[in-house]
Amino acid sequence: MANKKVWFITGAGRGMGVDIAKAALGAGYQVIATGRNPEKVTEAIGEQENLLVVKLDITNLAEAEAAVKIAVEHFGTIDVLVNNAGNFYAGYFEELSPAQIEKQLTTNLIGPMNVTRAVLPIMRKARSGHIISISSTAGLVGVDFCSAYSTSKFALEGWMETLQLDVEPYGINTTIVEPGFFRTDLLEPESRIWPELSIDDYKERTEQTRAAWDSMSGKQGGDPAKLAQALLTIANEKQPPQRWLAGADAIEMAEQKVVTLQKQIEAYRELSSSLAYEDK
Repeated sequence: MANKKVWFITGAGRGMGVDIAKAALGAGYQVIATGRNPEKVTEAIGEQENLLVVKLDITNLAEAEAAVKIAVEHFGTIDVLVNNAGNFYAGYFEELSPAQIEKQLTTNLIGPMNVTRAVLPIMRKARSGHIISISSTAGLVGVDFCSAYSTSKFALEGWMETLQLDVEPYGINTTIVEPGFFRTDLLEPESRIWPELSIDDYKERTEQTRAAWDSMSGKQGGDPAKLAQALLTIANEKQPPQRWLAGADAIEMAEQKVVTLQKQIEAYRELSSSLAYEDK
């Protein structure tokens, strides 16, 4: 490939990040695969000529800046940034401690901001680039038992929508990816972080939800390898979408959101439209 794109992927040691890295490498691209444990990243992806593995905790801005510097010194630039790294604090709002909610936001919102902040000067100088952030349908629709997670993803999407306005004049595109349920390790016991607090009113619902998730783990309908290949298509579009729904279940949830929102608009259209200040 005469002009190899350079992909910078966070959270590449497990889950969807591994599939994205392998797909990009398979397409002949140069890949910087990052993770808190570089050994696990190398083990998951395998050693390859076009692969550079770099240690990165996305919650640490200094580490993000250092990782980007290493990447540019090695490959010369960064064309595509995939903000994939994240975690999942499950539970009802009252049972999640303030510290847990802060950690959820730090990883899923501030983390991608840190990495993007480090990468943007490279892309602005090149007057090109593509920032892809992996969100969730939980970033479009509130999901039961996911108050902290949905909050972090809603915030991620708000930031990404505004970021597009910031960077578009410099030839940089942004894409929010909203996957439905994919067969990753997100629902596996070691991937979920449970509430630190316990309230009797929520006990029965918590037990039922945890049981339902346990039964669903490993049976989700989406194939992460296919999502990774689809991302290559998205990244090669001349004008990539600002928002991309990944999976038939994601489309269904989005369409229902549109219907619900339109009903709410119509139900209060007259009241909403009656609020103009009337000069006397």
